[in-house]
Amino acid sequence: MSQLDLVIIGSGPGGYVAAIKAAQLGLKVALVEKDQSLGGTCLNIGCIPSKALLHSTEVWHHARDSKKHGIVGADKLTFDVSALMANKDKVVGQLNKGVEFLVTKRGVEVVRGLGRLGKPGEVLVRSSAGERILNTKNILIATGSVPIELPFMKFDGETVISSDHGIALKSVPEKMVVVGAGAIGLELGSVWSRLGSQVTVVEMLTTIGGPSYDADIAKAAQTALEKQGIKFELGTKVTGVKKSAAGFALTAERDGKVLEFPADKILVAVGRKANTTGLGAAEAGLKLDERGRVVIDGHFLTNLPGVYAIGDVVAGPMLAHKAEEEGVAVAENIAGKHGHVNYAVIPGVIYTDPEVASVGISEAEAKAKNIEIKIGKFQLSGNGRAIATDGTAGMIKVIACAKSDKVLGVQMVAKGASEMIAAACAHMEYGGSAEDVARTCFAHPTVSESFKEAAMAVSKMSIHSL
Repeated sequence: MSQLDLVIIGSGPGGYVAAIKAAQLGLKVALVEKDQSLGGTCLNIGCIPSKALLHSTEVWHHARDSKKHGIVGADKLTFDVSALMANKDKVVGQLNKGVEFLVTKRGVEVVRGLGRLGKPGEVLVRSSAGERILNTKNILIATGSVPIELPFMKFDGETVISSDHGIALKSVPEKMVVVGAGAIGLELGSVWSRLGSQVTVVEMLTTIGGPSYDADIAKAAQTALEKQGIKFELGTKVTGVKKSAAGFALTAERDGKVLEFPADKILVAVGRKANTTGLGAAEAGLKLDERGRVVIDGHFLTNLPGVYAIGDVVAGPMLAHKAEEEGVAVAENIAGKHGHVNYAVIPGVIYTDPEVASVGISEAEAKAKNIEIKIGKFQLSGNGRAIATDGTAGMIKVIACAKSDKVLGVQMVAKGASEMIAAACAHMEYGGSAEDVARTCFAHPTVSESFKEAAMAVSKMSIHSL
């Protein structure tokens, strides 16, 4: 093969999007992937399969709770876990084919095998067929992340499981303990709780969702999930797992007291770490930070000439859409354009029911930075569409600059928050104010009107709340 313009290692959202964008810009591109299917963790064992399971179990949950809507006989319904998993696999398979089609139709060569850094300008690809050398002007590392394993609770795939195992259980565990109240833990906890598992979430922090959410938002989400049967043990430090009379139990400590939580499955969801396994980083002299992430500058360039990195393998939120934006930006930079990512407007979502979403800074963060702010809130219990669709659990919160009225952050607990947060991102992208949102016409009746009302509440002018 003649010299390539760009070789990308890893075909997750960051990698394959970068490949498509680079090809659109006229570059000769090869995409290296160690697995048989393209799409990386997100498509194959992360974002997509978990959302398929969340949707299937949400359908089941709503069907079981349909008597008040005049639907009788729902108490006789049953479910088939194998069919649920088959539907998840079908969704993943369809998207696998879609990504492969898009990439190849753009003229990107897909090279199967484990890619590693070789001499400058070389990527070595090892597969069952042997080793191949790709000569290239530029290299992009997009190798993603893997679940963090607790040193005193190793994954065994049976009792102590990761999210990789949690999306593929063959039966519903009677009792599941989830370690970690972040997005992954809450989402998979919801899946198995809806199917009848007694789910307990153990979290070291005193609120759920992670540090990006304010306490009032986290509490609103927690209350909604508790009503669905999920139990929370917050401010609790996990210490290990032991055999008990009934099987296994998670051990923990809180306020000096030793606690035990019986479990058939212990899902460890304490975060993810950068994946540089097999990359040959040390041999190539690639600089990593104290957390094993690839160090890059403001243009995604590493300490090695012509070698770039994006996505979960570098610092920043481990989100597929963040990786995609970086993939586009780095491709544009390599092509001589001016790629850029606005990290102040990267939304985050927890896909529970209700969904939890945020963008920008939180109220707590603003106060920590001594930023003068104004807050507007609106409870979904005052929204007509939410009342009509059993969606009154939750609230919308708008954080604006006290001086300029510029929207600095938005947080939501609501049905459809994952879609609604896009409106907040759009306003923030152009530097919009709370008044800009308040003067935007929203369709009625929609849950999204709650965002408008929260923006109006920033100036204490909400129509449908006092």
